[in-house]
Amino acid sequence: MWPDFRQEHVLFEDEDIIVVHKPAGVPSQAAEPERPDDLVLRVRSFLAAREGKEPSRVYLGVHQRLDRDTSGLVLFTKRPEANPAIAAQLEKRQLKKRYVAGVVGWPERRRAATLDDELVKGDEGRMQVAAPRRGAQRGRGGRDAARGGGGPGRAPGQRAITEVTLRSRRGERALLDLVLQTGRTHQARVQLAHAGAPIAGDVLYRGSLAPRLMLHAVALELTHPRTNERLAIRDDLARADFEAWLERGDAGYGVYDDRSALDRALALAVERRWALGHSADRDPPERRTTAFRLVNEEGDALPGLAVDVYGEHLVAQIYVSEEWEKPGRRERLLDALDALGFDGVYLKLRPKQANVLVDTRRDDLAPSAPVRGTAAPGELVVYEEGAPFAVRLGDGLSTGIFLDQRLNRRAVRESARGAVVANLFSYTCAFSVVAALGGARRTVSVDASLAALERGRAGFKLAGLELGRDHTFAGEDAFTWLAKAAKRDERFDLVIVDPPSYSSTKKRRFVAESDYDELVALAAAVVAPGGRILACCNHRGMARQKLRRLVHEGARAAGREAVQLKDLPDAPDFPGAGGREPHMKSLLLTLR
Repeated sequence: MWPDFRQEHVLFEDEDIIVVHKPAGVPSQAAEPERPDDLVLRVRSFLAAREGKEPSRVYLGVHQRLDRDTSGLVLFTKRPEANPAIAAQLEKRQLKKRYVAGVVGWPERRRAATLDDELVKGDEGRMQVAAPRRGAQRGRGGRDAARGGGGPGRAPGQRAITEVTLRSRRGERALLDLVLQTGRTHQARVQLAHAGAPIAGDVLYRGSLAPRLMLHAVALELTHPRTNERLAIRDDLARADFEAWLERGDAGYGVYDDRSALDRALALAVERRWALGHSADRDPPERRTTAFRLVNEEGDALPGLAVDVYGEHLVAQIYVSEEWEKPGRRERLLDALDALGFDGVYLKLRPKQANVLVDTRRDDLAPSAPVRGTAAPGELVVYEEGAPFAVRLGDGLSTGIFLDQRLNRRAVRESARGAVVANLFSYTCAFSVVAALGGARRTVSVDASLAALERGRAGFKLAGLELGRDHTFAGEDAFTWLAKAAKRDERFDLVIVDPPSYSSTKKRRFVAESDYDELVALAAAVVAPGGRILACCNHRGMARQKLRRLVHEGARAAGREAVQLKDLPDAPDFPGAGGREPHMKSLLLTLR
């Protein structure tokens, strides 16, 4: 599933250099230290395995990089002696690289142009054009594409020059050949966006929807550092992506009608989860993770579909709509998932409307047996950041753990030492388990489902934790329990609020969009001075800004002053679509 590197991605190699295809979604360098994943690591591990060495003993000289979501050619040196010649070619711009970009908005009659701009740093990781250079950006058969005017002189920043030639087009979609005369951060992306033709799939620069960022380093010319031979290397491994996009744009649900397009989308999702996929055999035991999201709907260009990894098995969740009623789509998807190589595939069919409460154990919605491959054990133990959790893949729509809370559980575990923690809507008590593992002095798990709490007790035992008076369970509606806890003058250093979007008990019905502030007010009443509330909501219709407002209003209604309200990071395996917010929003509120 996750090899160090694929042999077919090696496009040229000798004793001095290696030129490889970087798939989209793979970082070039600067990996996260806690879970490394970048092209350098992958290539070095590949060479080390082939040569029977430790990766640390394999030399790899880094001279280039591509943005994470750009695919294409990357050159490395394999001997230090090759570095000066390659560095000199880069400095003198003798190493030539050509790109292909898929854009929407390029003028039909504009065959070629030179984009010549001054780039400066903008906000949120963007670059921006400070001002066009005089006389720049004029192309044969087209008008000046610069926006915002020009004027004499040069704006401060770095000069960026990109030669653009129209390759082909279908309606409003066009493929452009690009030659970057300079090498600036996001150069092609920001210049084309400024020219009115942003690259498709570019979330940062507001490109149109596409299966991926439609930018690929397709050709490289250089002089060999030892033989002085002129080399020309091409990378056609992304050709099918670009041809398919040019023909039909963002396929949407049509991706399920084309097995090759479906396989490419799944392959891209696999590349993006390489570090998580390798965790079982690469991470130390205290960091090992064997359960995570492989496909996250439109964020992975596979609408109406979520796929989760649980050890050697997959769980596919289809969000029911008329789109899935078209003949062959579901079976084609399940066959493609089966071909990835997992032991078995389970299926969950989620209702069209999230506020429709259904019997989650109906066999027509969640078959108890896998729909492909072999069955998992009735209780399968998976690991998250080293903590064990028992899941049931064939027991209704939910498995026993919500994977989108992985980073929040890590944060709770890292900050729980000596704390008193209340975990509301605790389900199977995963937050309580990690708080206890992190050294919490006391935990209380609150849930209206006694069966879920029983699984929570078993989860403590699985993690090697003793229960006793330090870790207790309350089978009550969270609102009722909070009111009683306030009357008892109980105080908690951390209250975890992770309610379902909609829920019903014998005493009340909860709707996140209208009741979240009331819930926060009740929680704030039991928070100790200087304590915190972890407020989470996975309701698709709840914007982060609205959640912030409801949390503020709840704290104010309780007469508590908010010292800080902090947005928590989104899990990287749950990407949003087209720049939209992910479904799970998490805030950390600190009270005076």
